[in-house]
Amino acid sequence: MDDELTLMAVHAHPDDEVIGTGGILARCADEGIRTVLVTCTNGEQGDGPGGVKPGEDGHDEAAVSALRLAELRESVAHLGIDHLELLGYRDSGMAGWAANQAPDAFANVPVEQAAARLAALMERYRPQVVVTYDENGGYGHPDHIQAHRITLAAAETSGVPGKLYYTAVPRERVAELFAFLRSSGAAPEDLELPEDFGVPEEQITAVVDVAPYVERKIKALEAHASQGENIFLLRMPADAQHRAFAQEAFIRRFSRVPAADREDHLFDGLR
Repeated sequence: MDDELTLMAVHAHPDDEVIGTGGILARCADEGIRTVLVTCTNGEQGDGPGGVKPGEDGHDEAAVSALRLAELRESVAHLGIDHLELLGYRDSGMAGWAANQAPDAFANVPVEQAAARLAALMERYRPQVVVTYDENGGYGHPDHIQAHRITLAAAETSGVPGKLYYTAVPRERVAELFAFLRSSGAAPEDLELPEDFGVPEEQITAVVDVAPYVERKIKALEAHASQGENIFLLRMPADAQHRAFAQEAFIRRFSRVPAADREDHLFDGLR
């Protein structure tokens, strides 16, 4: 493929693409930047039809996978993503789950093996910008941490990306959102953030305005209906959703082009 401007987002499961990167994916697509979503697992450890949880009677991993991949394709359509690439690894489940022990779980795949597949995609699409999770996977999920590892390894071995970013949740913004929810009666008075949730504002290097894409993000998140019970943001009032979805924040891991300390677009310095 040629060297047209391209954004690649590397995510662990179907539905992860929406909250932290759905806006930048939709905005870049509208700006004529090619968008590529790489989803590492098929989401087998999600809820099954009727809310059946992993480990409960009636939880069928194959059926859950098929459903979640269908939902993913609907989400991709809402966000206008150009290319969806599925690595097809088995969902490892949350930290401490029995699924962590499966030899073929994504978290147990040798990093160099999975990274080689991702590097091949980087060499094919030639993304100038790649986005994934930080070293803790955002909140400690084994598959998110593995996605982080293989993305850094693939970026290094391929030498393709000019810039690499981690998704970030600014601690102060979430505290403001929680305060708004409490003041509006949409959340209990004792709703508080864990002290280590998110990252301090001073660590953020890019904040992108995606307010025009809030409705598309919501539709994309709603496409993942089978996991709706686990998506707190869908149960918030519309004004709170807009506050939560209107900006996306990132931490720049590296840049091979000159970059400002604080950016308002991930392609700053590349256009």
